[in-house]
Amino acid sequence: MGYLPIFLEVSGRCCVVIGGGEIAERKARSLLEAGADVTVVSPALTAGLTALAVRGAIRHFARVYEPGDLEGAFLAFEASGDPDAERAAVSEARRCGVLINVADVPQLCSFIAPAVIKRGALQITVSTGGTSPALARNIREELEGRFGAEYESILDLLAAARRWLQAREDDLDTRARILTALVASELPDCLKRRDLAAADATVRRILGASLADLGLDPSHRAATPSYPPSEPDRPAGASR
Repeated sequence: MGYLPIFLEVSGRCCVVIGGGEIAERKARSLLEAGADVTVVSPALTAGLTALAVRGAIRHFARVYEPGDLEGAFLAFEASGDPDAERAAVSEARRCGVLINVADVPQLCSFIAPAVIKRGALQITVSTGGTSPALARNIREELEGRFGAEYESILDLLAAARRWLQAREDDLDTRARILTALVASELPDCLKRRDLAAADATVRRILGASLADLGLDPSHRAATPSYPPSEPDRPAGASR
């Protein structure tokens, strides 16, 4: 099987999760985090999914999957564990052109979900093509140690620096050189140590502007709470 690594824009799009267990809850939460319009189809739900349904974060059909549930959907996760429902949902998805992921049944899937490390806008994905979830998990854990929570702040700062340069520097090569120098500087270490004074000095030296000039509060957090670790990829985005 061949896979093309891509990021899908799901904001505001209809996405369906079939199943109401822990796997389904994780899929629903990941979709909500990405801004999707989520429908969950299951006669029973976890406490977490129930809470989401009660406050209107998800739409809930309290029954088993029925043909037609994927009509108008962009993508779907099938996590019911019911082979009949899996086959029926896959058949409808293929007929309607809906991307579908079936937990632990790679031959039925049209996409897999990789292991993901998130630090604000930074996303690092790890995939073994579904062949070794254990290795993907191990690599993800190594990368989590390498790319700490400070990278969320780094991205905020770099975005602000880019905007500042766009308003003041017309030469694209000069902009690129300055931004590259910021990335290669000691900024990550400064923010990891929560040393805002050193970070400010570094920005002043390379960019000629202070954190305040960039519109960043001097008390801007240098490290943010870590995101919960993402799950490793499994065959065709198998059960987590």
